[in-house]
Amino acid sequence: MSIRIVRTIADLRAALSPHRGETIGFVPTMGALHEGHLSLLRTARSENATVVLSIFVNPTQFGEAADLAAYPRTEEADVALAAEAGTDLVFAPSPAEMYPAGFATSVSVAGAITGTLEGAVRGRSHFDGVATVVAKLLLAVQPDRAYFGAKDAQQVVVVRRMVSDLGIPVEIVARPTSRDDDGLARSSRNTRLSAEERDVAAVIPRALRAAQDAFASGIRDPHRLTTVVRDELAGAGLEPEYVEAVDADSLEPIATAETPALLALAVRVGEVRLIDNVVLGVDDLVPVTGSVS
Repeated sequence: MSIRIVRTIADLRAALSPHRGETIGFVPTMGALHEGHLSLLRTARSENATVVLSIFVNPTQFGEAADLAAYPRTEEADVALAAEAGTDLVFAPSPAEMYPAGFATSVSVAGAITGTLEGAVRGRSHFDGVATVVAKLLLAVQPDRAYFGAKDAQQVVVVRRMVSDLGIPVEIVARPTSRDDDGLARSSRNTRLSAEERDVAAVIPRALRAAQDAFASGIRDPHRLTTVVRDELAGAGLEPEYVEAVDADSLEPIATAETPALLALAVRVGEVRLIDNVVLGVDDLVPVTGSVS
């Protein structure tokens, strides 16, 4: 079928009703699509009979009103790009559709997977917002597979835990981080960087590569590995909000970095907050384009 836009859950379910019994792939986004999103869509297209994209800037996961207001909204362009990537259906609801009057339910995932890294800086309410909206979207779409990028590694862990705990029948598929030619992780927020800031931001993948090289040389002390990253960032005049090495599955602190260990960071370049990560001993941090993201 040609690409179609629906704005309500009722219309979404009606549109998908004829396709139940076939495999449905789902890519949830906040819009402002870039190559990372598109490669998720292409992967979904290759693995499913029907592909659904959601575009919803979720207000409950933004801790800063200015960040929410500044988030790019480019629906017309997004739909055109999604069509080129083989998307069948776009679900683009309003906040009132997702959070109608009287809405009083929140999905909250406890433990280190929401209390560390982004949760420690942005507060647990951030992941309450993520878990709640993703649960609503999964229940609305009822896909066989849902696709996420590994740049948001903590989000993937949280969503997997929620899906497992609530028994939501969906496979969560995480694809490697999509990167530009200089290694910077693709993000909708990158469009807000000035040309000079964009050059500075390129130190982020270099810092992660330095930690990966240190790990490959035999260094297993998490403090030494995170110090390598901090030193690289400091050389570019950047002070990170956090640089942490944690277990890649539980996100618990680790005494020794062994695979799979996740080294994650958050740093502001100008007014733009960027996150990135590497799985030590696994990721190669090369630019990823084409059908894989």
